[in-house]
Amino acid sequence: MSQSSPSVRAPAVAGMFYPRESRELAQALTGLLGAAAHDAPERGVPKAIIAPHAGYIYSGPIAASVYTLLAPGRRSITRVVLLGPTHRVAVRGLALPGCSAFATPLGTVEIDADAVGQLRGMPQVVVSAQAHALEHSLEVHVPFLQTALEKFKLVPLAVGHCGAEEVAAVLDTLWGGPETLIVVSSDLSHYLSYADAQALDRATAKAILGLAADISHEQACGATPVMGLTCVARRRGMKPELIDLRNSGDTAGDRNRVVGYGSFAFYEAASDAS
Repeated sequence: MSQSSPSVRAPAVAGMFYPRESRELAQALTGLLGAAAHDAPERGVPKAIIAPHAGYIYSGPIAASVYTLLAPGRRSITRVVLLGPTHRVAVRGLALPGCSAFATPLGTVEIDADAVGQLRGMPQVVVSAQAHALEHSLEVHVPFLQTALEKFKLVPLAVGHCGAEEVAAVLDTLWGGPETLIVVSSDLSHYLSYADAQALDRATAKAILGLAADISHEQACGATPVMGLTCVARRRGMKPELIDLRNSGDTAGDRNRVVGYGSFAFYEAASDAS
């Protein structure tokens, strides 16, 4: 894994997937999280979450439903390992951006240099600024994290062509303790009718809750990092929970061709998530 000079990864989809202006963005996130918190029962702090990555008007409420569960860990979570699929640039393995920080309209988040050092030497981990430059699957989560958490460092990994076990090995390396949160970015079905999407997404949610190892990219665009997480969750005896399951026809789109969204929380065996 080659070194890269310090730099800041600029936001690529501000003004498209979420508001460009900082005050408007902060207000949007406060509204989304506030609405979700109103319905959230008491739970422990998840160790890992799965959340969608579409434009906020489409998937924001579903993402907020799981991000609001981080409230009790607002100060204790200080490192976030964020994994999402590549949409624009093909890459082999899991790609780090080779920069020192990620920027959003809400400010910059420092890349965790110590964590990057831990990954050095793992053959499936590469550096690709190109894979990150225009990628939205990671970026859209950073403002949610900046709002839900007080101060944290980021380990952003764009997941390309690799196996679930390769992802799992990276997660195991960076697992840490209560200070580390794992976030997997994935939408579910794409461009089906409303009824067909509901049926497929229910099956996908059942597979995720069963910690399945055979989730397809037709079921979830982030299938590889999702299965990396389910692989680790099986070995560690984690308890997954479905938090929200909807699609763009439920939020801001028509029902002829919809995209599915699900949010899930994963709790470590020792935690009380009841």
